[in-house]
Amino acid sequence: MTDHQRPDESTEDYVKLYGRQFQEDPATLYGQIRAQYGGVAPVLLDGDVPAWLVCGYREVHQVTSDSQLFARDTRRWNQWDNVPADWPLLPYVAHNPSVMFTEAMEHRRRAGAIGDALSAVDQFDLRQHCEQIADRLIDTFAGTGEADLITQYAQQIPLLVIAKMYGMPEAETPALVRDVAMSLDVGPDAIPAYGRVQEAMGRLLQLKHHAPGLDVPSHMMQSPANLTDAEIVQDLLVVTAAAQQPTANWIGNTIRLMLTDDRFAMTLSGGRGSVGEALNEVLWHDTPTQNFIGRFATRDTQLGGRRIRTGDLLVLGLAAANADPHVRPDLAGGAAGNHAHMSFGHGEHGCPHPAPEVAEVIARTTVEVLLDRLPDLSLSVPDQALRWQRSMWMRGLESLPVTFTPTYVASHAASWG
Repeated sequence: MTDHQRPDESTEDYVKLYGRQFQEDPATLYGQIRAQYGGVAPVLLDGDVPAWLVCGYREVHQVTSDSQLFARDTRRWNQWDNVPADWPLLPYVAHNPSVMFTEAMEHRRRAGAIGDALSAVDQFDLRQHCEQIADRLIDTFAGTGEADLITQYAQQIPLLVIAKMYGMPEAETPALVRDVAMSLDVGPDAIPAYGRVQEAMGRLLQLKHHAPGLDVPSHMMQSPANLTDAEIVQDLLVVTAAAQQPTANWIGNTIRLMLTDDRFAMTLSGGRGSVGEALNEVLWHDTPTQNFIGRFATRDTQLGGRRIRTGDLLVLGLAAANADPHVRPDLAGGAAGNHAHMSFGHGEHGCPHPAPEVAEVIARTTVEVLLDRLPDLSLSVPDQALRWQRSMWMRGLESLPVTFTPTYVASHAASWG
């Protein structure tokens, strides 16, 4: 491929970001892509839809720092005529009026309101809620001596915490957990489930109009940004989705690391000092969001020696950028104290402050409570037998089966906190 070719002119040299090699060993594939193409590579998404993978750390930093040249509104994409109506990745690029696809001042207005609402969350109270929720979930399997820590634990906690932060009535929480999980899938139930989540957020806003509280929706309603109810509903959906799967994967990937890596396994019994280090290590090596759609060029330009045309899609290769040897020449040396990863994005379209801190409180508390309650956890299958989710975007385990000494179930509070 020459610098003068558009990503849709010839596909013989393109790398497929789908298929067996990508699913089984994406880290090796990212290394091969970087070795062959450098920091920007021509790729094919599922269905052989062309795009650019930005896999160099410096290139990802450049793209995410320049929101005028590399914009967020997916309606700019020059491939819409080639995208079928049933394209499986359509939910990730179909435009909607949420903060995800806004730009310039409008984005700053919406993202600022979210950041202010999250800043009002008392992180001490948040940790207490996380502890209570984690304890109650552990109670459901502590006496059995075995569990799947993905479906029975990691996948459930983020949404239960979000429901608490939203001030959602407890009776609505189980349905929300179920419907959000379904809406994030690519199956036939995803769209109806998304609609039910949207309706639940609408009901929640009506409740907050009559009885506001110290919760995220109430703060957004009172924001000087003057958000409409429709805007708040859309942005609550974005926060919910962003908090659920990435945080659940962060938790699951961290537990796996601590059960399989000698650097962390040696402190499982009683030691908390390594949990923060393990969480950071995962963000570098098994980041929960490995790729992200994306940015769209607003004019012809050059990036990483490639000619990018107006409307081209650039996929942010967050996992690949984190492994860039220009930034981390010693990948085996650990990541202690290094927080310069791209796992939360960068620039004005990165995760708004303090969302990463809120996610870390949830993840850290979830892991710490588990290790305190069940200190002799061990995998019930070999590490090599664990299966990763078949997703281009997410990096998370399908299951994490463990065994442990059955323990007495203490009595905890009767509610979710």
